[in-house]
Amino acid sequence: MSQTPPTTSRLAPHELWRGVHATAQSDAVGGALLLGATVVALLLANTPAADIYTAVRDFTVGPHALHLDLTIGEWAADGLLAIFFFVVGLELKEEFVAGKLRDPRQAALPIAAAFGGVAVPALVFAGIAISSDSEGALRGWAIPTATDIAFAVAVLAVVGRYLPPALRVFLLTLAIVDDLIAITIIAVVYTEGLQLQWLLLALVPLAAFAVLVQRGVITWWVLAPLGVLTWALVHASGIHATVAGVLLGFTVPVVATQRARVQSSTDEDGTPIYDGLTAYLADQWGVFTTLVAVPVFAFFSAGVTVGGLEGFRTAMQDPITLGIIAGLFLGKPIGITATTFLLSRLPAFQLDDSLRWPDIIGMGFVAGVGFTVSLLVGELAYGAASVAEEHVKIGVLLGSLVSALAGGGVLAMRSRAAKAAGAQPA
Repeated sequence: MSQTPPTTSRLAPHELWRGVHATAQSDAVGGALLLGATVVALLLANTPAADIYTAVRDFTVGPHALHLDLTIGEWAADGLLAIFFFVVGLELKEEFVAGKLRDPRQAALPIAAAFGGVAVPALVFAGIAISSDSEGALRGWAIPTATDIAFAVAVLAVVGRYLPPALRVFLLTLAIVDDLIAITIIAVVYTEGLQLQWLLLALVPLAAFAVLVQRGVITWWVLAPLGVLTWALVHASGIHATVAGVLLGFTVPVVATQRARVQSSTDEDGTPIYDGLTAYLADQWGVFTTLVAVPVFAFFSAGVTVGGLEGFRTAMQDPITLGIIAGLFLGKPIGITATTFLLSRLPAFQLDDSLRWPDIIGMGFVAGVGFTVSLLVGELAYGAASVAEEHVKIGVLLGSLVSALAGGGVLAMRSRAAKAAGAQPA
């Protein structure tokens, strides 16, 4: 008597991709990957494996003739982060054209809070740097001005399930504007020896990219070479190559048209629902940035060799380290909360009725998690593989850690109180 062999359940490739895609869209997953990459880098940099880690990070690869003979760490900072900033550019344009930043009245308060959250940390850092009379320290004034979207939103997702949805909208709007300010600072302040001819040449592939996406072309083997060429020419111009990612993202159309659209789903009657290309490309490339680009950058950027207790003590005496920690942990919440409080007293600015001041204070601390862009600015300010840059890493890691713990603690207490009051999970 024959028996039917048991069937094994296998996921089709598209089902597997759908599961990976859904997982990558989780705020907590992005933060967990960043945290994991950071912890591994720190462990490797402070164990006998440090020489191997450093050798891999500093290994040079790329064509010298095109000035692209970069280290692995530089490829992560200049190349992978350009893809991250491409997604940021897509999301920025989406928000300005059709999202939370479209209505100036609704976005005015978090936008103003973002500027306060940039100005005060910069002033705190500058005050410490100037009072210490340390030569060259002031160059890093922009390091504590950045907010890491992935980490900050991940903290909120973990501890704030019962908090008002308006708080997440406020944080996202603030972080988006913060990114735009950071991009501007990188392009204007940390550009040396601008080669105008290369920048003008970059406009050619950029324009070709823009024309194609406006006509609805999303074929990767057509767009990718133009994007890479734009990136390479911007890199050669002296402007940090991540700016190329933002420029490419800004060219993509937001509103779905007959030409520039992609089907996202169907309604109950089977009628196709179309989205603009920004939403589609951000959705597709967002997975890569979450799973690969940002964690790999963190892995190669966060590996600081502390040098034991003595090395840590030396770093904590450096005004650069102290300025970053104070800027992130104190400057960010003070700037955001004070700006929000003062402007909410004016008729033109209105705080959402569901939000309370402990929510804003906790969110202000969470915004002090300035990981990815802060590390990038630190490298641009002081140069890679310098003592100052090592102290930047210690300052960013410690400042971000204490900010996350303080903000997470405040918001966790608020979330527990809201749950006890009968609030539904977000």
